[in-house]
Amino acid sequence: MVDLKDYVPFTGLLIFGNIENLILASQGAVAHVNPIILGILSLIAVIIWLLIGTYGTKIAIKYADYIEILGGIAIIILGIQSMLEAFGF
Repeated sequence: MVDLKDYVPFTGLLIFGNIENLILASQGAVAHVNPIILGILSLIAVIIWLLIGTYGTKIAIKYADYIEILGGIAIIILGIQSMLEAFGF
């Protein structure tokens, strides 16, 4: 049985990662990407991250702080990139 306490260190990454996923999806919509293809690719990405998260948590728990920092940096960079593209830079 999975203990939810194992996932607590990754809570911030889960929340902000989902927000970033919404931002990237909106970028795809603005860029007029086929919504069916965008939806399928998003589902594939979510399933892959679910599998990695489910099976990798026990291994990665000792590196949770580093993973959260790197994930946060990636989210910030992607957010800045999407804002710059929205303003036409």
